[in-house]
Amino acid sequence: MDVHGSGLLWLRWSQAPPTVRIVHSGLACNIEEERYSERVYTIREGETLELTCLVTGHPRPQIRWTKTAGSASDRFQDSSVFNETLRIANIQRHQGGRYYCKAENGLGSPAIKSIRVDVYYLDDPIVTVHQSIGEAKEQFYYERTVFLRCVANSNPPVRYSWRRGQEVLLQGSDKGVEIYEPFFTQGETKILKLKNLRPQDYANYSCIASVRNVCSIPDKMVSFRLSNKTASPSIKLLVDDPIVVNPGEAITLVCVTTGGEPAPSLTWVRSAGVLPEKTVLNGGTLTIPAITSEDAGTYSCVANNNVGNPAKKSTNIIVRALKKGRFWITPDPYHKDDNIQIGREVKISCQVEAVPSEELTFSWFKNGRPLRSSERMVITQTDPDVSPGTTNLDIIDLKFTDFGTYTCVASLKGGGISDISIDVNISSSTVPPNLTVPQEKSPLVTREGDTIELQCQVTGKPKPIILWSRADKEVVMPDGAMQTESYDGILRIVNVSREMTGTYRCQTSQYNGFNVKPREALVQLIVQYPPAVEPTFLEIRQGQGRSITMSCRVLRAYPTRVLTYEWRLGSKLLRTGQFDVQDSTEYTVSSLSRDSYGIYNCNIINEAGAGRCSFLVTGKAYAPEFYYDTYNPLWQNRPRVYSYSLQWTQMNPDAVDRILAYRLGIRQAGQQRWWEQEITVNGNIQKGELITYNLTELIKPEAYEVRLTPITRFGEGDSTIRVIKYSAPVNPHLREFHCGFEDGNICLFTQDDTDNFDWTKQSTATRDTKYTPNTGPNADRTGSKEGFYMYIETSRPRLEGEKARLVSPVFSVAPKNPYGATNTAYCFSFYYHMYGQHIGSLNVYLRLKGQTTIENPLWSSSGNKGQHWNQARVNINPPTSFQLIFEGIRGPGIEGDIAIDDVSIVEGECMKSDQPANNLRSGAVGTLAHIRLIAVIILMSVLSHQR
Repeated sequence: MDVHGSGLLWLRWSQAPPTVRIVHSGLACNIEEERYSERVYTIREGETLELTCLVTGHPRPQIRWTKTAGSASDRFQDSSVFNETLRIANIQRHQGGRYYCKAENGLGSPAIKSIRVDVYYLDDPIVTVHQSIGEAKEQFYYERTVFLRCVANSNPPVRYSWRRGQEVLLQGSDKGVEIYEPFFTQGETKILKLKNLRPQDYANYSCIASVRNVCSIPDKMVSFRLSNKTASPSIKLLVDDPIVVNPGEAITLVCVTTGGEPAPSLTWVRSAGVLPEKTVLNGGTLTIPAITSEDAGTYSCVANNNVGNPAKKSTNIIVRALKKGRFWITPDPYHKDDNIQIGREVKISCQVEAVPSEELTFSWFKNGRPLRSSERMVITQTDPDVSPGTTNLDIIDLKFTDFGTYTCVASLKGGGISDISIDVNISSSTVPPNLTVPQEKSPLVTREGDTIELQCQVTGKPKPIILWSRADKEVVMPDGAMQTESYDGILRIVNVSREMTGTYRCQTSQYNGFNVKPREALVQLIVQYPPAVEPTFLEIRQGQGRSITMSCRVLRAYPTRVLTYEWRLGSKLLRTGQFDVQDSTEYTVSSLSRDSYGIYNCNIINEAGAGRCSFLVTGKAYAPEFYYDTYNPLWQNRPRVYSYSLQWTQMNPDAVDRILAYRLGIRQAGQQRWWEQEITVNGNIQKGELITYNLTELIKPEAYEVRLTPITRFGEGDSTIRVIKYSAPVNPHLREFHCGFEDGNICLFTQDDTDNFDWTKQSTATRDTKYTPNTGPNADRTGSKEGFYMYIETSRPRLEGEKARLVSPVFSVAPKNPYGATNTAYCFSFYYHMYGQHIGSLNVYLRLKGQTTIENPLWSSSGNKGQHWNQARVNINPPTSFQLIFEGIRGPGIEGDIAIDDVSIVEGECMKSDQPANNLRSGAVGTLAHIRLIAVIILMSVLSHQR
């Protein structure tokens, strides 16, 4: 690979606000101009959407893609939001909407352009059949009216057509048929009405849904056979309702169809969401192996055959269960004393959760012996005043002999579920609870990240469950619940955080204890944490000999007292101190040297630990920023070779030492070896100054990686890398265009279909001139035998007056100035070769957008012009998008070949005729080529930056 740099140009260009334009680069069905500046881009569902944002402006604007009018849940892939090209693979219908590209560089208002993306699709149509008289009758008898309704989701709106057999049904073609559109649909007929069924109406009907082949979406068809047996579905469940089962059992639900033509399809659904994962489905049979309580609920069988309404039958599955047994003791409610006393009443309550609740039975025991209800021992199976599943034992006129252990046993009728047994001891030592907090346990001080136990001591017999909550009723507990149960009075918190600081309430529950007014206590938790500081990291770049000041600020800390600080450079201690009333500390380096570069840490310390501000102090130069002024900033220099004008600005050039040079690295994409050279810089670089360096002799169509690194007294700064690659100069937003017809796609020029013959791509090396040696070029415009050009071959069978027409791609001009300036001027130039005694004519026309039948003559020449290339230049001022058309007309004989080469369009008017032409493909080499190319680059740069 041979890569030359040809000169460093310092062009002091003014800054420019951003401009932006959106072009599509993916698969599009259609691009319509919606308004002057916005377009509708249509794409088929499942294709890949690619939108490219073309920006200009200096400094280089930042780009961001946003979207509206779509699903709120629709999010971009993060990688594409800030890229020039937004890419969405396998686009779905909900991703349609308006996409905005926003570019801003701090100058003026941000530039915003949008494009509406319309996603086209057509789903399979569905035909449903309905009767005008209620659906209760299952047969479609004679003298009934039947409606066939066809529905398909689509974009754009679908058009429906109906057939009976092979016969197309149209409104009015059959008196027994009406095709109409119900008031609740939009714009398309979809309902076929068969009035008073006749024998011929029993037939095969087809509904064809069409979106008129937009995006090449084919029509879709669905058929339905209507007969005198057609009927809506009916089903039967071969199971009980409800179904009561024990956990662990397998349950099978069977659903069968009892009617319906065509045969209905059966599906199972569950009222509380999806079917259990372990469910096995086989047609209308649903099996749940090893059922659990979570599988309980209502299950429905649904039959559908698109005739009438679907049939639905349901059953409820109840999984038997006993869980969570609890008790509480209620002292005599007629006395205020909470204690149990001889001679008074005491009630023992026992509660469990049971499914099904009606199967629940209780039995009571005293000291292991069965207990029956009596005048003094009153057993109530269910208490309507409390929650279901509760039994009470009232002991009236308590005697000493009543002390003992009482057991309530909860069972489910039918067995299969283990009983729940609850023991309650009543004795002279049975006393109501008391709640205290150990003195050393509140306030409780801990550090962030520790594990802590909050403790409430509960006495009494029996000991009740303790309920923990936050004293602030709005705040949740560490586990996210509003309340947490504890059986031992301890609340354990793992990995405590500063948000858990506050007051916690512990209180007695009625469960497993006395049903008395709750006792409660408060525990205060204080979580210490190290200081939170800012900045946690800051990079400071400054040149040698200058001063810097670093500042570290405390945002919050606990405890806030006794805060100390220490400044270090690496492991070297620089300064220590203590905070008084201020919340920040500073450290200044008065004159930077190489030794004072490094990482400075400021540690701010309290009892819980340290917070750290880190400062990376260097003299590294900031990265340069490559400047992309045009969408396609490449041009052809010679056949199979291209040149590239590398442009960049230096970020923050005044922040560090003066930049002495740049290290330029370039390598062919995919290769390992960098080719490097240094570019010396003379003088200071100003902020916003555009630097240009010309890369020549790049091989088409290879891509190259370019790395640019600024160098100061400190050493190398940050590098920037960009990839440059050759591509045909398609100019979505025209600034400059150059085409030498070297590529296979001939710069997207196309042959006109209405002419008599075509232009031919040719090089002298491959052209056979033995039949017509006295016509046509003997080299391309640069003098190369291998270089390509376009020409018309006038040998037989061509006849005099026949035309060949070559049409350029569409060029989009720069937007109009909103304040009324004139249209942008462009210099259009090309080289032509008209040598031979029978040369006809070469004409050039301008075709404007929307005026395909009108072509404006731009330039014309006829007759022999000699064996050399000539240049034509024309100023054009197109008010809108345009195309150029080259028309070659065959003369009276075979020595009439006409050729064209090196077509270019550059923003700005053409140079005066006495100045040298824009010679981009000079065959000269060495110093002369470099000097000429520098002049060209200056010219091109000036032209392309006229605003």
